Amino acid sequence: MIITPVTTSSSEGEKLIKGLEDRYQSADDKRRQMVSAIIAEVRARGDAALMEYTNKFDAPDLDLEHLRVSAAEIEAAESKLEPELKATINKAVERVRSFHEHEKQESWLVTRDDGAITGRLIHPVDSAGLYVPGGQGGKTPLVSSVLMNGIPAVIAGVKRLVMLTPPAAEGGINPALTYAATQIGIKEIYKAGSAWGIAALAYGTASIAPVDVVVGPGNQFVTEAKKQVAGRVRIDMIAGPSEVLIVADKSANPTYIAADMLAQAEHDPLALAVLITTSPELGRRVNEELAALLPRLSREEIARQSLSSRGTILLAADLDEALELANILAAEHLELMIKEPFQWLPRIRHAGAIFMGPNAPEAVGDYIAGPNHVLPTMGTARYSSSLGVETFLKKSSLISYSRQALLNDGEDIMTMANLEGLSAHALSVDVRLKNG
Repeated sequence: MIITPVTTSSSEGEKLIKGLEDRYQSADDKRRQMVSAIIAEVRARGDAALMEYTNKFDAPDLDLEHLRVSAAEIEAAESKLEPELKATINKAVERVRSFHEHEKQESWLVTRDDGAITGRLIHPVDSAGLYVPGGQGGKTPLVSSVLMNGIPAVIAGVKRLVMLTPPAAEGGINPALTYAATQIGIKEIYKAGSAWGIAALAYGTASIAPVDVVVGPGNQFVTEAKKQVAGRVRIDMIAGPSEVLIVADKSANPTYIAADMLAQAEHDPLALAVLITTSPELGRRVNEELAALLPRLSREEIARQSLSSRGTILLAADLDEALELANILAAEHLELMIKEPFQWLPRIRHAGAIFMGPNAPEAVGDYIAGPNHVLPTMGTARYSSSLGVETFLKKSSLISYSRQALLNDGEDIMTMANLEGLSAHALSVDVRLKNG
């Protein structure tokens, strides 16, 4: 049996649940120091440091002149792709764009009878940097990352969009990435990756002007770099290993469940696939299906490691307990493979994305459904949300007071200011009341 089912009420089950609750991972001291040193080098030496790291770890012969993807490379990318792939990318663009159009926000004002005006002004940031992982040296281009991160920025109205992605050893990038970027309006593309790429986006070099927001997935070095530059720029989130939590009753199809657990497990040996079910028989059958499906995977060994080290099957007493556990664990992806999932939906409070019923595998959300696949992990769905248009917007409060409004509120303002020991605050109102 690949994953031994454990009853939630047992001591072993309680220990497993506690471990899943406390799954937030921070970088170890060594990695943190390494990333800090890389960022310091890029800040101090700019392009020289950026190219040294790029030559050492990615493309030995890439020179500064070819750091930016040229107009010729962009033009050539489209001709290198099969029409079917271009059609699929275009379909995904439309779906993601259509969904995120609903996230637009508008400025608003409120007026009072005494002439006071308050409100909120919504503006996009001036610039945003999109990081796209290399994908096995460019062999598996993560086109969906381009779309999911870039389209909300476009809809928000960001004027300058920059994409960074590690080059392959020969110095190029996969044309599918270039095509996807140009389809959504990104033309400033650079061949750089990892922590040095994030540092360049945050602090700038002679070749790459700094941005205001940095988004996009990456390995542990990318994640740590984003964490360290947060504050200098806005970041989307601190992301951990991919995860799925499936809540299933006896009506669920064990083959579907096994396939969806494998879809997470193939990402990374640290990926997390959890099944909470009310049916011991289903837990047994899922194990059988896992064993049958594993040999069909191109990443069989990675998936097997993930399931062996982190795969979990919990047997709950009933759906009430299962769904409350789902809330406690606050998973990145939550699948409800139960009868009448919409009936139980009001019970769900915490999840990055919720997939309803047998025909909504997590993969549809990764690529084509429309909602964003950049989601909170490691339990952070308790307080955070998916990437969206709001990630690229900032809000400014607006306050305008008439003379009468200040007269009406002046004494209260001074009372609170004096209570807090801020006499100059009170004075700034008092001089107006006495000299207006």
